[in-house]
Amino acid sequence: MSLFLRRINGTYILDKHEFSSRLKKIFGFRPGNLKLYEIAFIHRSATFTLPDGKKVNNERLEFLGDAVISTILSDYLFEKFPDASEGFMTKIRSRIVNRDVLNQLAVSMGINKILISNVNSQHPTRNLYGDALEALIGSVFLDKGYKKTKKIFIKRILDKHINLESIISTDTDYKSLVFEWVQKNKSNLIFTYNEEYDFNMKKSVFSTTLIIDGTGMGTGQGSSKKEAEQEAACQAWKRLRDKSVVQ
Repeated sequence: MSLFLRRINGTYILDKHEFSSRLKKIFGFRPGNLKLYEIAFIHRSATFTLPDGKKVNNERLEFLGDAVISTILSDYLFEKFPDASEGFMTKIRSRIVNRDVLNQLAVSMGINKILISNVNSQHPTRNLYGDALEALIGSVFLDKGYKKTKKIFIKRILDKHINLESIISTDTDYKSLVFEWVQKNKSNLIFTYNEEYDFNMKKSVFSTTLIIDGTGMGTGQGSSKKEAEQEAACQAWKRLRDKSVVQ
């Protein structure tokens, strides 16, 4: 439960002053349309319905924020690395918007202390905070426009919370690393999949197992097969490396 949002008799009550102050600490400005930011912190698991039947949660803002962040990063990398190839910029952008990175960013910014959700604390949902970060950027975009949002994202988030040099030097595409190892060692790799409905998230969740030469090497879960594969590949790569199989 958020520090600033309380549910009383089915209604969310916001301490507007405290909420606005927290946003100012994060972004350096007080929001104009506070309602936009309120919605950004209502996870789909805490969806509520207005009298007119409209459902309120941060999914639409998350969709918008995802696109805005991708555009800002494309713009930023294009300007920062004038001689870089398309492949290099695409790879760096994908590493920054990696779900684990976005989740860590959100926690560093204190979003986990503001977000309201009904997700079981014993089974925390992956990407909970990263999704809220995307929704928050969507709110800033609608409230302040692209130019201001870009400046805020770069100065208050990218420069403050991300080590770009480390991102560039670290190869986190575990799926590609595992595929390379499999080809080098003439092994056989398959993924098995399972799809279930997460009633907390109100959406389908994919799980997968990465199998090499008949042995399960890693499992993963995510909102897409690609995300689940990457998590399973991360586990598999660590096992291969820890066993000193990787040269």
